[in-house]
Amino acid sequence: MIPFIDTPFTYLGDKIGTGGDELKLVFSFLLSYPLAGVLKRVPDARPEQKNLFILGIGIFYLIGLFDLWDGLRTILVSSIGAYSIALFFRGSPYMPWMGFVFLMGHMSVNHIARQAANDPRSVDITGAQMVLVMKLSAFCWNVADGALPEADLSDFQKDRRLVELPSLLDYAGYVFFFPSLLVGPAFDYAEYRRWLDTSMFEVPATVDPAKKPPTRRKRKIPRSGTPAMLKLATGLFFVLMFVKLSSWFTPEVLVGPGFLEYGFARRLFVLHMVGLTTRLKYYGVWTLTEGSCILAGLGYNGVDPVTGKVSWDRLQNINPWGVELAQNSRAYLANWNINTNKWLRNYIYLRVTPRGKKPGFRASLATFLTSAFWHGFYPGYYLAFFLASLIQTVAKNFRRYLRPFFLDPKTSAPLPTKKYYDFFSLLATQFAFSFTVAPFLLLGFSASLLAWSRVYFYAVIGTLVSMAFFASPAKLALKKKLERRAADAGVVPADSSSSKRPTERLQRISSTDSLPVLGLADDPQRELDEALAEIKAEMDARRVEFEARVGRKSFSVGPAPAAAAGSTQAKKTS
Repeated sequence: MIPFIDTPFTYLGDKIGTGGDELKLVFSFLLSYPLAGVLKRVPDARPEQKNLFILGIGIFYLIGLFDLWDGLRTILVSSIGAYSIALFFRGSPYMPWMGFVFLMGHMSVNHIARQAANDPRSVDITGAQMVLVMKLSAFCWNVADGALPEADLSDFQKDRRLVELPSLLDYAGYVFFFPSLLVGPAFDYAEYRRWLDTSMFEVPATVDPAKKPPTRRKRKIPRSGTPAMLKLATGLFFVLMFVKLSSWFTPEVLVGPGFLEYGFARRLFVLHMVGLTTRLKYYGVWTLTEGSCILAGLGYNGVDPVTGKVSWDRLQNINPWGVELAQNSRAYLANWNINTNKWLRNYIYLRVTPRGKKPGFRASLATFLTSAFWHGFYPGYYLAFFLASLIQTVAKNFRRYLRPFFLDPKTSAPLPTKKYYDFFSLLATQFAFSFTVAPFLLLGFSASLLAWSRVYFYAVIGTLVSMAFFASPAKLALKKKLERRAADAGVVPADSSSSKRPTERLQRISSTDSLPVLGLADDPQRELDEALAEIKAEMDARRVEFEARVGRKSFSVGPAPAAAAGSTQAKKTS
């Protein structure tokens, strides 16, 4: 570590009430902007120089700023291990799962060590390792896809497959890409490679040459200073808001004695503000890192052929307005930690399911467990995940059986009363998740239950009452009323699609609307029903197989089974 580097950050942290390591982390994000500008100016024809520059800055961050020698060793172990597994077991269908288990196991050890240290204000390597697990487990799958025929792959797999393993220098650049090294965003190696060789910036022939994005000199990377500076300004705003509000709304407030002095309405307000204050930190951090990635050029996501406007949202990891104004649980979760959602969807949920089959309960369970273990082992995480899964079920039922009453049955256009439904949905979603995420902030089991009890478990009670409501005859009554409403309007009821043949219903889904977000199933009740049906079908198949085997054995032995059958019949008669 650079001598005396801690002194100014510790001094400033004491003044504003935050940790010195947290300030150093923000400093590294800000430093990434001028360094990304330098990286962008390395000649396009010298990718090895780009890799060496990235490698040097990444190691400087770990050692020079944070003195994370153990962190450097952790990254080397994970990256060398994943590369070795991809190299030596490439022909095995189990290779990507071997890589996944190795990476998750290695990270779990560090999660447990961090939990034992119990110093949330210090910067350790687990944040960077969580990002690395996403990148390297995806890398293993991309290598595995490269060994398969293209006819067996989806469009996404074709786009990300790696026919050959990258050179060690290219791979090191991918691992240590400094703008996203410490907190993300994560991305696939194919994206990094296209950025490195600038093939990412090739404009399709359908785009008018006059509308091609402007570049400087002979560089292929379009100008990205303006969108990067907008991200910088936005990220700094979020960070400053976090610093200001964190002096009032910390998670410890929820379990402090002063919280009991407030009335219920104020407790709800404080609970919501504690969650919002914490989210502001993540909004700021992820927006700052996205901006430096944009400045380097990796955020490029194509150009509009009509307007010529360049899109820079390839690595967007957060949509603050989408979270804060979400009217349902799916929208809330889908706009949070976007790249983790993509990783869970593309490399867990869809990979667990055999090719040609529909993802079901097992895929959702594997995704849920992966998301939970990926976050760590604090009890609060699992309280939050479990309650969120129940809220997903309830929200799905409300949307399916109540929301249609506020839409025109023929055109599905919103009725004048829908604005009231939207407003109530907004409040219900925000306050439900303010309650749900409290254990995520408090981490401990006892502290989480204490905070929940001080607001009378309102989200738990509301969720259970809603589940009981939709398990009662009221659900059937709502369904029939919707059918009559649709019939009166002269349209086919929405549930008439259930008459489809079973083979049609078992087709693999292509829409992301039914995919889990952050490991939480979109419709847990439906998937549980499918799991029970699947288990029953498996048991029936095994019973038929067993009976057929017994029948063949009976046929080969001769009259003895007949006598046994006769005795059985005699017993029945008696």
